[in-house]
Amino acid sequence: MNELFPSSDPKQDKSYQPLAERIRPRTIDEIFGQEHLVGDGAPLRVFMKRKQFHSIIFWGPPGTGKTTLALLIAEYADTDFIRLSAVEAGVKDVREVILKASQRLKSGKRTLLFIDEIHRFNKSQQDALLHAVENGIIILIGATTENPSFEVNSALLSRCQVYKLKSLTDEQVLSLINHALEKDELLKAAGTEIEDKDFLVSISGGDARTVLNAIDLAFKLAEKKDGKVNLTKDLFHKALQQKTTIYDKKGEEHYDTISAFIKSMRGSDPDAALFWLAKMLEAGEDPKFIARRLIIFASEDVGNADTYAVTLAVSTFKAVEVIGMPECRINLGQAVTYLAACPKSNAAYLGINKAMADVKSGSDVSVPMHLRNAPTKFMKNEGYGKGYQYPHDFPFHFVQESYFPDSIKYKQYYVPGEFGKEKVFLERLKLMWPERFEE
Repeated sequence: MNELFPSSDPKQDKSYQPLAERIRPRTIDEIFGQEHLVGDGAPLRVFMKRKQFHSIIFWGPPGTGKTTLALLIAEYADTDFIRLSAVEAGVKDVREVILKASQRLKSGKRTLLFIDEIHRFNKSQQDALLHAVENGIIILIGATTENPSFEVNSALLSRCQVYKLKSLTDEQVLSLINHALEKDELLKAAGTEIEDKDFLVSISGGDARTVLNAIDLAFKLAEKKDGKVNLTKDLFHKALQQKTTIYDKKGEEHYDTISAFIKSMRGSDPDAALFWLAKMLEAGEDPKFIARRLIIFASEDVGNADTYAVTLAVSTFKAVEVIGMPECRINLGQAVTYLAACPKSNAAYLGINKAMADVKSGSDVSVPMHLRNAPTKFMKNEGYGKGYQYPHDFPFHFVQESYFPDSIKYKQYYVPGEFGKEKVFLERLKLMWPERFEE
């Protein structure tokens, strides 16, 4: 088996290795967080004790231990370990691994194939794995930051157990920081101290790699004074320059954030909506994507409670197109606060959904003769448009008329709310179509 972890020989120079690698867990007991997977009686601890493993996909944010768990499984399972990057490997590489795994299996040796960023494999690459996984030729361990139900085809997904990893808690990050100071030989030898651990915790975002890299970079920039290295907040700022918002524009975080954004506006909380807007913009989200969602929201959630809302949303989209970042954040901020603060109604949205459902279910959709267009004499003679009553010829520009197919008396799809502009619509429609609003 390939050597999975760097040598523990104290004479070996480890200064070239990143801190995250130098203190990578060598046993299941050294893992921080993920108690639901590695705690007493948890699945991975049980499997490691029995040395029996199935194919697994680890799904979770960066820096939560997906690679470490794969390495530990390979160590415990006593398999040949092969690692592929989905960014670099192709179908040919996968088939070569499977061929060699088949040959090893004849001598009783199994192969564990670890694929980092498995969500980047296309369908043909994933399909190439199916037979080998199904027949046990390889144990597949995939790692992904993105929801596998979106990115991994269902056939392969059904052959793997998906384990979701969680971001580390603040307490776990703090324990990791203390562990690094106590266990890493280079940090210990330099008498390293961290002035503001809470700051490190705050920038980590629950990502172990982020906090360890921050310590590593600051340590390399620091000067030794009085026999010690003091890592200050200013030093961390210099090392990191700027905290990177955790956000994958194609992954689960993308969908979760836009969901929180929309729900904040729907809940009439402009402050929370601005917070999620700021997160998306800071992470580099396309402002036109956000503006398009505002147009949808204006009709779906504001509707006729405020008929100006969709006009503002469309104007905002145009402004975003013309101006671009960073200035268009002002236009987006205005639209978001307006849409969040104005009255809400989803009556129009519900109405079109109900009507679409009726049409799809096979309702009569034939146009009655009096509503048909009659552009020619022949069609008029055939009765097209006959009996149609022109509303503008009547008082208040309204006349009781049937506008549904002949087989349908009427159906009520649109029920205006009692807020904003819709309150006016509700009162008017009750006067015109009283039978539809009878309680």
